[in-house]
Amino acid sequence: MLNVIGTVAFAISGAIVAMQEEYDILGVYVLSLVTAFGGGAVRNLLLGLPVSMLWEQQILFVVVLAVIGLMIILPQLIIKPWNRWGHLFDAIGLSAFAIQGATLASEAGHSLAAVVMAATLTGTGGGIIRDLLAGRKPLVFRDEIYALWAALAGFVVGFGWVIHPWMAYLLFMVIVVLRMISVFYHWRLPKARL
Repeated sequence: MLNVIGTVAFAISGAIVAMQEEYDILGVYVLSLVTAFGGGAVRNLLLGLPVSMLWEQQILFVVVLAVIGLMIILPQLIIKPWNRWGHLFDAIGLSAFAIQGATLASEAGHSLAAVVMAATLTGTGGGIIRDLLAGRKPLVFRDEIYALWAALAGFVVGFGWVIHPWMAYLLFMVIVVLRMISVFYHWRLPKARL
């Protein structure tokens, strides 16, 4: 379920960025798909999982293609709410993918550092690729708190504190709330200066 939520949220995010940058229809599809599945591809590479696992998610591809098609046909249906709720969709994708990446790494028996890295890169990978392809400074490299929440999810999973499925959903909600609080109150990490 977290995989579906994160994939759809990031697909919408990619489509919105592509439309803001005035991409053609093919560009909207490409940027949406890369955003939706890029973090998982990076995670699979890092964990030694076959990248071809992505192609086994046929239903997700169909759902993403349908959502993108709906956005292209009826952009105002999605874009107006996105302008108001865009950070929420992004927080949902970040949280869902971070927990999923951390869980896969933990179940594979990797170290705490690998679990945290898998959470961080799965949660932020698609967004980084999206922003780079759109010619934008990636959100994760800005001073607002973003990747830190994915790393926190990785620590919680890596320490073995998520032992029941309901705990994963609770962690999901906590990460979304923390991300939204950091957006609302403009929490920032200190900048590195020369």
